[in-house]
Amino acid sequence: MCNDYRLMVDVASIIEEFAELKIKIRFGEGTPNLEAREDIKITDVGPIVRTLAGARDEAELVQRRWSWPGPNKRPVYNFRSEGRAFDANRCLIIADGFYEFTQPKDPKKKRKDKWLFTKKGERIFCIAGIWRETPDVGQAFTMLTMEPGPDIAPYHDRQIVILDRSLWASWLDPAISATSLIRPLSAGTLAVEQVG
Repeated sequence: MCNDYRLMVDVASIIEEFAELKIKIRFGEGTPNLEAREDIKITDVGPIVRTLAGARDEAELVQRRWSWPGPNKRPVYNFRSEGRAFDANRCLIIADGFYEFTQPKDPKKKRKDKWLFTKKGERIFCIAGIWRETPDVGQAFTMLTMEPGPDIAPYHDRQIVILDRSLWASWLDPAISATSLIRPLSAGTLAVEQVG
């Protein structure tokens, strides 16, 4: 399951991408200084976009921890989407790539093979997420997962929910059913390359 993703773009590029969809980004906590990062890992801080109360075409960009401690103190970094409404605390997790790991093709190799997935023709994409307030780490987010689409199935038996750009605003609207928005991308939407 996805435990490592990438974001190499700056804040200005993110604002521009959302502006094209008529979503104005606000910075209630100040504009973050986003560093280009090849690897954002569990418990790292990453940027999310979430709804502003009462604002239809506005959202706020904040940085939050990826994962919260579960009942057994193990990090909850992925969360199954099946059968859940997600009628509050939805967020968009901004990325430009994510990684999956498979058993190495070379039997002498000790580390798993690392595969980078990107969305063809797009600078960034958004992963469906939820956030919550926790007593241990404050506000934190997790990525929703689903059955794999055709581009991911050869690499893993689950995948993160990658939302089509046309659905970003709808995901931020809790009045719209989450189940109507969660679906696999068409075959050939994602590019994949081995990076390790």
